[in-house]
Amino acid sequence: MLNGFCYEGNLASQRAAACVKPIVNLLKQAHSLGVKNYVLIQEWHSEQAEEFKAYGQHCIRGSREAQTVPEISSLPFAGDFVITYKNSLHTIVDTDMEQWLRRHAEVDTFIVVGVCTDLCTYDLAMDLRLRANAHDATRRVIVPANAVNTYDLPVVVAKQLGVLPHDADLLHALFLYMMALNRIEVVRELT
Repeated sequence: MLNGFCYEGNLASQRAAACVKPIVNLLKQAHSLGVKNYVLIQEWHSEQAEEFKAYGQHCIRGSREAQTVPEISSLPFAGDFVITYKNSLHTIVDTDMEQWLRRHAEVDTFIVVGVCTDLCTYDLAMDLRLRANAHDATRRVIVPANAVNTYDLPVVVAKQLGVLPHDADLLHALFLYMMALNRIEVVRELT
């Protein structure tokens, strides 16, 4: 959950910002129950990132956009968070997440939250699910729908940025369905 998706920049969205409170509440609840493993997979783009050709410029390394939203970074247990940076949409390829998964092979339940439902969230949830499938491993991947969302990019704005429009209502619903179709546990919320 970065400033560049929630509060400022080309891809900032009220839909993304609305996920902050449920995610903070979920993190607090998990911490109170003794959860010890938290990984924040964050965009950290080079200034000429290839991804900008598809989505426009966002979350450049060292910028305010690329910082974790303050509601999460100021949590008293934020020091427990492992931050993994990525320069592409993919959440695991060429990131430290690959090594984290190897070092934490005993973890068999993952809760995936954040933005965007149809991009990074979908990618991470599917990667976790498909890795388990490939090895006939038992693994739960849970996506609470109240803690994920995607951005809306109307045609007019998309034309200005030179990218395709992005219908948030359609894509959010479609990709929640696609995750459920692949045995990812999509739930309304976790309590």
